[in-house]
Amino acid sequence: MAQKIIIDTDPGQDDAFAILLALASPELEVVGITAVAGNVPLALTEVNVRKICELAGRTDIPVFAGCDRPVQRPLRTAEHVHGATGLDGAELPDPVMKLQAQHGVDFIIEKVRSERAGSVTLCTLGPLTNIATALTRAPDIAPRIRRIVAMGGGLFEGGNITPAAEFNIWVDPEAATIVMGAGIPLTIIPLDVTHKVLTTKERIAAIRGIGTRLAEVSAGWLEFFERFDEEKYGTDGGPLHDPNVIAWLLKPELYDGRLCNVEIETESELCVGMTVVDWWGVTAREKNATWIRDVDADGFFALLTERLAKFG
Repeated sequence: MAQKIIIDTDPGQDDAFAILLALASPELEVVGITAVAGNVPLALTEVNVRKICELAGRTDIPVFAGCDRPVQRPLRTAEHVHGATGLDGAELPDPVMKLQAQHGVDFIIEKVRSERAGSVTLCTLGPLTNIATALTRAPDIAPRIRRIVAMGGGLFEGGNITPAAEFNIWVDPEAATIVMGAGIPLTIIPLDVTHKVLTTKERIAAIRGIGTRLAEVSAGWLEFFERFDEEKYGTDGGPLHDPNVIAWLLKPELYDGRLCNVEIETESELCVGMTVVDWWGVTAREKNATWIRDVDADGFFALLTERLAKFG
């Protein structure tokens, strides 16, 4: 039986690959996608989700707009990385499929309550605002959630938006604090992993070589997205962050990590948004998250390329 997932996302080219990977995988049943403000404002992220679903030929997937700003802070976005639309690098038509009328947070609450307890996994690709808001409004859903798999944070790699903080956590550290403390099984895919998953020329060529329109769009996204990180890090290709959330669900054997205590810094001017990870177990704080540290990058790209080829 396919594992039921809700994808919470702020597309973003790398979010698009996570969505496509999930939609191409029969092991997963995407029961809904909720948009959140993050890489670009909500008015763009919800449109981008629908564009991606239409590109994949999956207009049956219900798409919801969630929160348009963080729990306490003003919204800070990343057009300098993703472009003005969030999906720069390929032209897609305006979506025809309709946005659901229900608020994304209400959908999460309702869906988790209505499905069998322990059957729904939340896959978070952006700031954790929608999830934290749902848990605050409806704390009864926490024990019903199977697991949260989140892209965010960094320990050994530090931050990518400040020296200490990764973007998703930095945008809404208060939301991340709520999620970390909710007692839900939690897997975190940090920069420690994603910085090992680079969009090299050979890997992009393999995706383009699939020969479909979706593959050409995908290659265009990757070439646009990698330019920022190639200049920043001096690498051949940039890190492809969000699809690792879905790949971990599909093939956890590609990854390695350990159960740790993870806390979020919300006060420090220098370190706000930092994920403070007790990797070495030097405190007595409760272990609340599986922190993934390593990945088989070739295995990841083989999986991604194989699944992208399933689309016509």
